[in-house]
Amino acid sequence: MQKDHSVSAPTTPTSRVRHRKRASEVPSEASKANGSHLLVDDRSKYRSMLIRAYSSIWMIGGFAFVIYMGHLYIWVMVVVLQIFMASELFNLLRRSHEDRQLPGFRLLNWHFFFTAVLFVYGRILSQQLVNTVTSDKFLYRFVSGLVKYQMAICYFLYIAGFMWFILTLKKKMYKYQFGQYAWTHMILIVVFTQSAFTVANIFEGIFWFLLPASLIVINDIAAYFFGFFFGRTPLIKLSPKKTWEGFIGASVTTMVSAFLLANIMGRFQWLTCPKKDLSTGWLHCDPGSLFKPACYSLPDWFPWKEVSILPVQFHALALGLFASIIAPFGGFFASGFKRAFNIKDFGHSIPGHGGITDRMDCQMVMAVFAYIYHQSFVVPESYSVEMILDQILKNLTFEEQLALYMKLGHIFQDREIGRH
Repeated sequence: MQKDHSVSAPTTPTSRVRHRKRASEVPSEASKANGSHLLVDDRSKYRSMLIRAYSSIWMIGGFAFVIYMGHLYIWVMVVVLQIFMASELFNLLRRSHEDRQLPGFRLLNWHFFFTAVLFVYGRILSQQLVNTVTSDKFLYRFVSGLVKYQMAICYFLYIAGFMWFILTLKKKMYKYQFGQYAWTHMILIVVFTQSAFTVANIFEGIFWFLLPASLIVINDIAAYFFGFFFGRTPLIKLSPKKTWEGFIGASVTTMVSAFLLANIMGRFQWLTCPKKDLSTGWLHCDPGSLFKPACYSLPDWFPWKEVSILPVQFHALALGLFASIIAPFGGFFASGFKRAFNIKDFGHSIPGHGGITDRMDCQMVMAVFAYIYHQSFVVPESYSVEMILDQILKNLTFEEQLALYMKLGHIFQDREIGRH
C-alpha cells in the first residue's frame, strides 16, 4: 500500500503568520457596504454613553443630597472618598505573593492613613471642635487637651508605625517592603494635600467647595459630549479620546456656567456662611459685600437698562478659567500614570467611569487652586463685622480684648470731640 504523498506540507512560520493576519483582518468590503460593522461600533459607543450617563445621574443626585445635609456630612463624604482612593492606590502595586509572606503589612498602610487623617483634620477643624463642646466644661477641657497635644499624639503614632515597619523587615523582601513604604507615603501626600484644602474650603463656606467642584463636573460632561458628537482633532497623545472640539466646547460652557452658577449659589446664606462649629442646622450670617447684588448700567441698545450682578461672579470667572484650561491637566497626568502601569482605570467602583480616583484627578488640582485663590484674592474683600469679631474672640486673650476695647473707646471719643 502506497503512502499518500498528497498531504499538505508542514506549516511554515510564514504561513502561520499569514494565517493569523487573515484571522484579524478588517471586515470584508461587502460588510462595509451594508454598514454592519459600523452599527456594531455605534451600538457599543452609545451603550457606553448610556452607562456613563446613568452612573453620573446617581453620583450627582447623591452629591446634591450630601450638600443639602450640610458641612459636617460633606466632610464625612470627603473622608469616605479618601478611603476609597487610598484603597485603589494601595492595591495598584500590591503583589499577592509577597503579601502572603508579610502578614499584617497591609494593616500598617492603614495605620499610616488614619494617622494622617488625625493629623490633617485635627489641625484644620480644631477650632470648630472646641466651639462645638464649649457648653460642657469636662468635654471642653478634654478636647482642648487633645487639640493642644494633637501634634505630639500624631507624631508618636507615626513613630509607632515606623518602628512597626522596621521590626517587620524580612530578608529577601527588603526591596518590596521599602518600595511599598515609599508608595504609601506618596499616596498620603497626594490624597491628603488636596483633601486638606477641600475641607478648608467647605468650612469657609460651602460655596467655595461646591462651585469649583461643580465646574469640574460641568467641564468633564461638556468635554465628553462635545467630543462625542463633534470631536475630530486629537488633543493630546496621553489621552487619545480627548479632542480639541471637546476641549474648546467645554471651556466655553464652563465659563458661562461659572458666571451663572455663582449668581444662583451666592444668594443662599446656607452656602455662603462660614461654619464655626461641627453642629448641624441652617446658617444665618452677614455674608459680606461679595454676595450682595450690585446694579450695573447697560448701554442704550440693550433691552434692559441695568443688570444686577453679585461681585463674586467675577471671581467665579477666574475659577471657571482655571477649571477649563488648567484643571484638565490633572486628568492628563492621571492618564499618563495609568499608561505607565499599563492599566485602564484605577478601579471599577463606578460603572462607565472607573474608580473613585479616576473621578477625582481634576478635582485634586481644582481644590488646591480654589483655596489659594480664596485666601489670596477673596478673604481681604469679604470681611464682615461678625467675621472680625469672631477673629478677635478666637485669637486674642481677655487682656488683649480689653485693651482693644479701651483703644476703640478712646478713638470714638476723639472722633466725637472732633465733630463738635
